[in-house]
Amino acid sequence: MLNIKNVSKSYNKGAVKAVDSLNLHVRNGEIFGFLGPNGAGKTTTIKMIVGLLNQDSGSITIRGFDNQKQSLEAKKRIGYVPDNPDIYDKLTGLEYLNFMADVYEVPLKERKDRIAHFLDMFGLKEAATDIIKSYSHGMKQKIVLTGALIHDPELWILDEPLVGLDPKSAHILKDLMRKHCDKGNSVFFSTHVLEVAERLCDRIGIINRGKLIAIGTVDELKKGENADTLENIFLELTEK
Repeated sequence: MLNIKNVSKSYNKGAVKAVDSLNLHVRNGEIFGFLGPNGAGKTTTIKMIVGLLNQDSGSITIRGFDNQKQSLEAKKRIGYVPDNPDIYDKLTGLEYLNFMADVYEVPLKERKDRIAHFLDMFGLKEAATDIIKSYSHGMKQKIVLTGALIHDPELWILDEPLVGLDPKSAHILKDLMRKHCDKGNSVFFSTHVLEVAERLCDRIGIINRGKLIAIGTVDELKKGENADTLENIFLELTEK
């Protein structure tokens, strides 16, 4: 589904190496958790995957489409939720969702059904005609999630998607992620909530100082016989 090969990204004319020769593969049907301390390179990696930043070297492909050379084809297959839901404050929720549906060329019947489904699921039906500026952080997060999923993308790219969500909405999203992958699709998401990653993810990658320092299932990261927690493993690996 997602292939990242030898990808690097520097800032400040090469003085700061944000991502350093990153290699990873997200398989069809899996939830892949991307973990790391603040400043480790998670959000930079995500922004390169979705095309908001260009990598200095290496390649990123989504369903075989290079996200630089075949960017439109790659982006059609992505649903992206950023770590901060900065959206058009002066639109209503419904106007925003129709705008997103227009961007992804979702047919009228399909968009109406999907919008109604998600608004009902996330408890936003009553607020759909209010301007987004009046929304709480959690409501903005839910409207951004709906907009990202409106075209039924194969690959979900979610940067800290649970931040700001109430427990019920967080549970709904985790259930949606699992069902999405059970259909052969994939989810790539970053989180600081290690307990969620441990329970939810099929595989996990840990990045620190721009380098991928560990990858595997939770059991593989625990090295089989070591019945340690993911939190302790994370702390041990990132503090070395």
